[in-house]
Amino acid sequence: MREFPIGRRRLLAGIGVGIALPVLSACGAEPAQAKDYPFSLSDAQWRRQLGGERYRILREAGTEPRFTSGLLHEKRKGTFVCAGCKSPLYSSATKYDSRTGWPSFWKAIPGAIETSTDTTFGMVRTEARCATCGSHLGHIFGDGPRPTGKRHCINGLAMEFRPT
Repeated sequence: MREFPIGRRRLLAGIGVGIALPVLSACGAEPAQAKDYPFSLSDAQWRRQLGGERYRILREAGTEPRFTSGLLHEKRKGTFVCAGCKSPLYSSATKYDSRTGWPSFWKAIPGAIETSTDTTFGMVRTEARCATCGSHLGHIFGDGPRPTGKRHCINGLAMEFRPT
């Protein structure tokens, strides 16, 4: 029988991955179905309506890769609506370039979003969800511009743009 030596780095990397995967998988965000919302669909209906990547972001609290959103450089006047239920979320007047790679806003339309504490991946963040359907939009940070000082860092796939 022939033995294949494993280098120390590979061994340690393998142990690290073996420890990290169960921990990270246990840190997933709660699904949006935990509460009754004015707009709701069955899981199968959400999957059909949203498709794979949008479903992962809106219903499983996923994140799209940085700098991939078609809405990142959207500069026209209009309204950004929830990709799940089409409810208005953000006015283009509150959008700005945060240089983070995701569409960013300093304020939501009043009553359009709800927030909760997200402790995934060992961080404490403020999660933003659509108040109408509970879909995950992104996160809110305290490093935004005046007048609110907030940065609503929102997945582009979580929204659609309606020009005025």
